[in-house]
Amino acid sequence: MFLSLPDVLRTQRMILRKPRQSDVRIIFDAYAQDVEVVRYMVWRPHRTLAETEAFISYCIEEWDSGRSRPYVLALEENDDEPIGMLEASLHDHMIDIGYVLQRKYWGAKLMSEAINTLSEAALALPHCFRIQATCDTENYASARTLEKSGFVLEGKLARHLVLPNLADEPRPSLMYARCR
Repeated sequence: MFLSLPDVLRTQRMILRKPRQSDVRIIFDAYAQDVEVVRYMVWRPHRTLAETEAFISYCIEEWDSGRSRPYVLALEENDDEPIGMLEASLHDHMIDIGYVLQRKYWGAKLMSEAINTLSEAALALPHCFRIQATCDTENYASARTLEKSGFVLEGKLARHLVLPNLADEPRPSLMYARCR
């Protein structure tokens, strides 16, 4: 049985909520096509609105199935305007997370705020013992974000992920986790 997270999480400055089809245009314009934002992602920049539409449809299916919580991040004052996403892939006793944030919000500590809120909610569940994330060994900003969110570096994974914006072969990743 998969873990279950709330449909909505609130941080000091943001709302984390279920994706909506009405988010497609904003996500496409805000970051899905931004080469620098998706540099360390496992997907290429979206070239068409249809790519983002398919992605959001997939996110909604994952949410509805209970396999994942791909939260949309929106500032408290305007939850109709996504600024990023934080996905929590749900397993029996642990959660894998991945995230993306619109470039104009880099450095504002919003992602560490979101990750910390999600982590606290997840680790409060009786059967959740671990939240983990990986990042490319050269993605220093992501590593710092995880560390600010209470994650501990556990090690390096050789030839772990293909990041198509950087290379055609698997690159090394750093494994971080936050446990209780």
